[in-house]
Amino acid sequence: MTRLHAQDVTLGYEGRTVARDLSVAIPDDSFTVIVGPNACGKSTLLAALARVLAPTAGAVVLDGASIASYRSKEVARRLGLLPQTATAPGGITVGDLVARGRYPHQQLLKQWSDADEAAVAEAMTLTNVADLAPRLVDELSGGQRQRVWLAMALAQETPILLLDEPTTYLDIAHQVDVLELCARLHGDLGRTLVAVLHDLNQAARYATHLIALRPGGVVAAEGPPAEVLTEELVTDVYGLACRVVPDPETGTPMVVPRRPLRSREASADGVVRADG
Repeated sequence: MTRLHAQDVTLGYEGRTVARDLSVAIPDDSFTVIVGPNACGKSTLLAALARVLAPTAGAVVLDGASIASYRSKEVARRLGLLPQTATAPGGITVGDLVARGRYPHQQLLKQWSDADEAAVAEAMTLTNVADLAPRLVDELSGGQRQRVWLAMALAQETPILLLDEPTTYLDIAHQVDVLELCARLHGDLGRTLVAVLHDLNQAARYATHLIALRPGGVVAAEGPPAEVLTEELVTDVYGLACRVVPDPETGTPMVVPRRPLRSREASADGVVRADG
């Protein structure tokens, strides 16, 4: 029994079912990454695990009880969420935004404490945004803003952190920067991380546990990346012919798409042509 798992959940929006009878378990102390093609239910599943979306059947279980049974502040002390499109209030500074992560820990008669101050300072140091504290969030680059949102989530000091596509809209350097930070949070601080990613190679490099979904929210496979990410799975789930080879830097699985047959034939004589 893991701290966070979903039991036979049915999920959907406005009468449209996205996943039915879906069960997943998040291994404790793991860096779990959810992958799958567009519209397969990755972010929907994450929303249910975070109690943003209530299942129409089944239950999400957190620490042995239905997540729906907890008060909102209690959920926020146990798990944090970095949504896909986080929006900061206009005119707020970095320091003030990160400090909002302490809301679940504050009491009615004691709004701020030394523990709050220390948690915010540590979160900003870990994410390398301490020098940005007086700046307005609106003035930051995409990569800086993402690190600030991570700092706010870290300031919650939750043992479980959920991240919905944390590398979206970032260039490759900032993507690696964010994922390296996540790896440190998992490896050095012992946080359980759950992230939705689109890039299979990044997922294989950083995850300790993969959950691959088919359209309809069906689990195609789950387990260590080396066992899950195979040529057969990529072809089956994504419809992509590929080779899976060892990453030359890490040895983790790396997906190399095969070129269409017409492309290979066109280049056989050494002449570069457009496909088709």
